[in-house]
Amino acid sequence: MATLATPVAHEAADVRALAGSAGTLTELDARVSVCRACPRLVAWREEVAVTKRRAFAGEPYWGRPIPGWGDPEPRVLIVGLAPAAHGGNRTGRIFTGDRSGDWLFASLHRVGLAAQATSVHAGDGQRLLGGRMVAAVRCAPPANKPTTQERDTCAPWLEEELRLVLPSVRAIVALGSYGWDATLRTLAALRAQVPRPRPKFGHGVDATLPKPSGGTFHLLGSFHPSQQNTFTGRLTEPMLDAVMARAKEVSDV
Repeated sequence: MATLATPVAHEAADVRALAGSAGTLTELDARVSVCRACPRLVAWREEVAVTKRRAFAGEPYWGRPIPGWGDPEPRVLIVGLAPAAHGGNRTGRIFTGDRSGDWLFASLHRVGLAAQATSVHAGDGQRLLGGRMVAAVRCAPPANKPTTQERDTCAPWLEEELRLVLPSVRAIVALGSYGWDATLRTLAALRAQVPRPRPKFGHGVDATLPKPSGGTFHLLGSFHPSQQNTFTGRLTEPMLDAVMARAKEVSDV
């Protein structure tokens, strides 16, 4: 948890320096939670937290960047795009309190990676069982579309988080092409030997990749559980369960 002594990033160079010197996952999470390096994202997340959605008008909003959440030594890491404006930006926990999270946690529970089938607020007792979730961009972006500059400014947070947790990771589930590309860019930044040509994203793709410090892990692709995908049937519950079950299977080896 951040304190008055937690350093605050105000520009891209600060993010790079503060991520690299965090040292521990706890300190990294604290520094992420007070980041102010992207003016457009800061303005948007804070505006949403004040105007709110009518259904949540009586609730406090987190309105800050969303740190990673879950096991500090995960066997399964789930990489998404960014927090939802009225989901993670409201509750302070990634994929919590929105429709995408409803789908994701229900699937994780069905395959044995989450303690509960729902995740509605940060104090609801939900736990990931050997898993961790992280967003490539830590603030809710307008129209769910961070700019390339915002993505690159935020990248060192993901690089350091992946560096800290990768030794225990046996599977990374990338939600959507954005999560897939962010994972591969991060691995390259950490000097992992990413194959060329790089593995292409697709639902159910299972690529075995090397870790920077030795060993391998499975990179699994899944369509993002966005309403656009779930409402249209592009992503079904059995499809999502199949990817999460595979993550569970390889993580238990």
